[in-house]
Amino acid sequence: MNIITGRKPVLDALKANTPIDKLMIAQNSHGEVIDEIMKIARQKNIPYKMSPSDQINRTAQTPNNQGVLAIIGTKEFSDISQLFDIAKEKNEKPFFLIFDEIEDVHNLGALIRTAVCTGAHGGIIPKHHNAPVNDTVVKTSAGASLNFPMARVTNIAATIEELKEEGVWIVGTEMTAQQSFTDVDFDVPVALVIGNEGKGMRRLVKDKCDFLVKIPMKGNFESLNASVAGAIVMYEVLRKRNFK
Repeated sequence: MNIITGRKPVLDALKANTPIDKLMIAQNSHGEVIDEIMKIARQKNIPYKMSPSDQINRTAQTPNNQGVLAIIGTKEFSDISQLFDIAKEKNEKPFFLIFDEIEDVHNLGALIRTAVCTGAHGGIIPKHHNAPVNDTVVKTSAGASLNFPMARVTNIAATIEELKEEGVWIVGTEMTAQQSFTDVDFDVPVALVIGNEGKGMRRLVKDKCDFLVKIPMKGNFESLNASVAGAIVMYEVLRKRNFK
């Protein structure tokens, strides 16, 4: 995890538009610089959390942090157009993953690893309210996240509309859907939406999907882990494309 600590370094990073995933500020921190940090964070829609000092010390791994730290992503992001170029270079129909507010870094890492294994051409994540692509994601993905192209966008719903204009079909995973994931023809340009671990896809994102699919289940659980559910559907994409 890349971290910037100290009031002035964090403030300078904010002013320099450094890609910051989130801020942690000690609960007992006060002063003009702290006020300015929070003000800029709100303006830039960067999430910040008021945390106990000992938690910040543990995260920063140093007590000399002045009660503030910024967590920086380790990932260089691509443009949506570059994801299409990758599919074109491989002479394949586009296959993208859309991560709609996946919050657990372990889930994100596992999803990216499966995406690489199933031949996905890239992933799309929101700039905010999503797990950072940090060292934990790198480890969980067995290093796959370092080379997996990903675009980070401001508005997932608007991005879905852009994908549709390029002929991409949007398939969302939803446990209450009527259609099974095996009934969809994935041998077309497709983007698979994986929703939040607890809440699923946001309503606006769900409404933008062309298809909603479920994974049939037995037992007492209402849903699968996000990375497991995503893996099942991703391998169905691979199966349909390889063995149609």
